[in-house]
Amino acid sequence: MIRKILPFCFPAILGMLGACGSTKSETADTTSESVDILSTESYGAYLSELASDDLEGRKPFTSGEKKTLAYLEREFKELGLEPGNGDSYSQEVAMVDIRTIPSTRMTVTGKGKTFELEGREDYVLWTRRTDPSIDINNSELVFAGFGIVAPEYNWNDYAGLDVKDKVVLIMVNDPGFYEQKQDVFKGEAMTYYGRWTYKFEEAARQGAKGCLIIHNTKPAGYGFEVVQNNWNTSKLYLDPKGKETYKCAIEGWVTDETAQQLFGAAGMDYAAVTANASKPGAKPQPMGISVSTSLKTNATYDKSNNFVAKITGSKYPNEAIIYTAHWDHLGYGKADATGDSIYNGAVDDATGVAGLLEIAKAFKSASNQPERSIVFLAVTAEEQGLWGSAYYAENPIFPKEKTVANINMDMLNSYGKTKDIVLYGLGQSELEEYLTEEAKQAGRYIAPEANPEAGLYYRSDHFNFAKIGVPALFIGPGTDHVEHGKAYGKQKLDEFFAEYYHKPSDEMHPDLKLDGAVEDLTLLYKVGKRLAFSGEWPKWKAGSEFKAAREAYMKK
Repeated sequence: MIRKILPFCFPAILGMLGACGSTKSETADTTSESVDILSTESYGAYLSELASDDLEGRKPFTSGEKKTLAYLEREFKELGLEPGNGDSYSQEVAMVDIRTIPSTRMTVTGKGKTFELEGREDYVLWTRRTDPSIDINNSELVFAGFGIVAPEYNWNDYAGLDVKDKVVLIMVNDPGFYEQKQDVFKGEAMTYYGRWTYKFEEAARQGAKGCLIIHNTKPAGYGFEVVQNNWNTSKLYLDPKGKETYKCAIEGWVTDETAQQLFGAAGMDYAAVTANASKPGAKPQPMGISVSTSLKTNATYDKSNNFVAKITGSKYPNEAIIYTAHWDHLGYGKADATGDSIYNGAVDDATGVAGLLEIAKAFKSASNQPERSIVFLAVTAEEQGLWGSAYYAENPIFPKEKTVANINMDMLNSYGKTKDIVLYGLGQSELEEYLTEEAKQAGRYIAPEANPEAGLYYRSDHFNFAKIGVPALFIGPGTDHVEHGKAYGKQKLDEFFAEYYHKPSDEMHPDLKLDGAVEDLTLLYKVGKRLAFSGEWPKWKAGSEFKAAREAYMKK
């Protein structure tokens, strides 16, 4: 899944950029060859199998995982694809499931005051540590602005601030959202630095004992009830054994009302301080109050698998274009009114995995073998935090220096052909121009996401490729329906999230229309094919937070 705000769209034709300088001559016409091999019939057959009850909702660590991986191996072998990891189609992903049982109280002391906060209602906590018990005893609370260190924006909330062994209190999103100015970060569009995952990671890099994010519905993109789902539950992470790094003892959120209470206890003007935090030169500061609480944990270790298949490049086999989708879903869960308890995940994300198979079929059916290798990576544990793709990024089969691009598919169109296709992360990389050109040739147009403040570009598996500098393309379904118009497309997208998303009802049913997905897949196939038959290395655009990472190792 994407951590989703409804991506309603509006039309905007994006400017096109000429081809990047090619260092190898093209040996095949990448646009004229027929792509009729992509069909609703074969795509629908793949989708039906992946979303069937037989695969039990495709949850990691279950018999559903074994059945899903066996199905993928059988189908990719039948298409003639090779194992992508040596002689194996699997990449083992060692993981740990950490259940956090937090104390129901957090005590706040300082400046002559003592009071208690109520767990789940005022705050939600968890930990990535596996210690059986964790105690936070009178740890100083420090307001650290947005908790951002972003050299490309000349921004450092931790400059001159000592947070070692302290708990930092941080605002959600990034300064651009609050200032609404395009020259402040990316204006209303969330950057990587606005993601809560980044904020926890940066707090750990700064040596903080804990990190608490102040929740606010509009800049977060969801209500506090979504955060409350993390109370007294378990989370999957990559197994840290042998690669241990410092992690905060506690991570979590506090409500906006709780933050106001904390600032009041510190004798600070909440509205004034937080308003000033988005201004250049803002100075975060210690609050003069401390917090105490405790947690208990239960850690369970297990292993899941990414699935990897490939077509070896005929001329440049060590250079790879990687298509991704996540194979996992939620398995068995609470039954609905009909008694159905299998969360089949047809749209989320059997559509993407079926897309991998359909694009692989197209490449294998082409008259010329791709010059660069084409990799089809179906990752695990996306629903638990993008962990399968994170593991691959840390343990790549193709080095990042040799990975040309990543093209990701998560929740494809299920309601028919649209004139538009949505581009997430507008302004990130030159892959956008490749997609724009292919869409124009097909008589379609690119629409940017309607809610850029939600940061959807940072919420699916391509994000882990972007973090290591690999240019990554991520699309979503359009809403400008060919037959029924924009209002209909918006309505169908609304209906999916209201009636099917993360419910047993997300399964194969007669209302699914697959021709729109196949048209979108055709565009993604053509983008990959262009890269497969050229020497082009798409670049990050100026202002992208991932540009420096790519340039650092590509210059060597």
